[in-house]
Amino acid sequence: MTSASHDRLLIIDFGSQVTQLIARRLRELGVYCEIHPFQNVDDAFLDAFAPRAVIFSGGPASVLDEGSPRPPARVFDMGVPILGICYGQQVMMQMLGGRVERGEGTAEFGRAFVQPKEPLDILEGWFDTDREQVWMSHGDHVAEIAPGFRVYATSPGAPFAITADTERHFYAVQFHPEVHHTPRGARLYENFVRMAGFTGDWTMASYREEAVQRIREQVGDAKVICALSGGVDSSVAAALIHEAVGDQLTCVFVDHGLLRLNEAEEVVGMFRDHMNLSVIHAEEQELFLGELEGVSDPETKRKIIGRLFIDVFQKYADQIEGARFLAQGTLYPDVIESVSFSGGPSVTIKSHHNVGGLPEKMGLKLVEPLRELFKDEVRALGVELGLPRHFIGRHPFPGPGLAIRCPGEITREKLDILRKADAVYIDQIRRHGLYDDIWQAFVAILPVRTVGVMGDGRTYDYACALRAVTSVDGMTADYYPFSHDFLGETATRIINEVKGINRVTYDITSKPPGTIEWE
Repeated sequence: MTSASHDRLLIIDFGSQVTQLIARRLRELGVYCEIHPFQNVDDAFLDAFAPRAVIFSGGPASVLDEGSPRPPARVFDMGVPILGICYGQQVMMQMLGGRVERGEGTAEFGRAFVQPKEPLDILEGWFDTDREQVWMSHGDHVAEIAPGFRVYATSPGAPFAITADTERHFYAVQFHPEVHHTPRGARLYENFVRMAGFTGDWTMASYREEAVQRIREQVGDAKVICALSGGVDSSVAAALIHEAVGDQLTCVFVDHGLLRLNEAEEVVGMFRDHMNLSVIHAEEQELFLGELEGVSDPETKRKIIGRLFIDVFQKYADQIEGARFLAQGTLYPDVIESVSFSGGPSVTIKSHHNVGGLPEKMGLKLVEPLRELFKDEVRALGVELGLPRHFIGRHPFPGPGLAIRCPGEITREKLDILRKADAVYIDQIRRHGLYDDIWQAFVAILPVRTVGVMGDGRTYDYACALRAVTSVDGMTADYYPFSHDFLGETATRIINEVKGINRVTYDITSKPPGTIEWE
């Protein structure tokens, strides 16, 4: 948990797929919050966390089922405002003396409209008309509200769509205000935290100051090593740790020969020459490309690259005397997802920048200064630390690099062609002012050659596919709707400027069913 100097809001998670959206909405309001699964929240936890307010998330369970999720009863006696959402509303009613029933014709899924019964402080800014759009997803419904509560809005399937006990500052809604299908949901959260007394003191400036102090206390006079990939997470983590401990940090940049055009020079140059970090540029292109020669299976490629990365990183890290800590750019979504909601064994936090397994193997302790932040907050912290905006705003780039944008066997020739084509494509996107509208864009070189005509001669060169998607978190994605003029202009540039490509296609597959990357 972060410093107690901030007012903190506790989100008790009952398994909703959109619980993270609640936290994001609150962070946008300058409110520090943490998500904790219900089974980890007991009386001792509540005492230690000392929340100023509590939110109950939605969830897939039914409060009518034996053993269904519950918060500790003591949460209702803490004297703090509580907001229950969907399942959170139902569990409040059930525990406080109300009654919940099975669906039986009152289930609601999708867009719905609630109508006001009487004014309520948490609904300030709502109901300019006689109804407000919300997003419902419930089978059970509240049939009788708990003593002390009143009804403030209804919907066709939820006679108690918005209820509240204003004396105790308990609020409960059947819908999901965190999703964008509830257009004024953010206003509801804004009203709730204002009434709870939050001052919006959660800023990147304050986080930076506190994080620097925590890193110094954790590391002391020991050395720290960081696997610097050039991605946003590792870059911001490195810059923050360097501010905290200076020359005690050494970054290792593993150049596996699968990077974009001029990427190694840009990353190493920025951190070594402009930020005065100690950076080891591990030029291991021959090792990686040698072992990948003749390999076409995508999973085999990934395993080879991951194994070699660990070996190479350890080789260089062993040269740093006194290294006792390994820095990783673990983010808050990784921490949340590492906890099994069902109470079973925790799933492993995803390998970050290909350093999975290194802490145990090398006997190192972890420094994870970004583990309380979402991706957008990491970018904001990067700006606060002085990293160039064009750098921290770069599209995600996979750890295996161009290996998974080169289906089939990898060759140096194909990698060179791919780098040049990708550079032209990204240049086109930037020229047209589209870069920041796109989550990720890249070129994949296809394992086929096609016949073409250039001048009066026949060509037999590679085809490539352009990929560009919009997304919020990378879990789902839609293809970007380029104009035909843009695609035609880009295809012409690639064919004219990149020797080895004579055909350009555009991938319009969404995720799902496809993935963002090709392998």
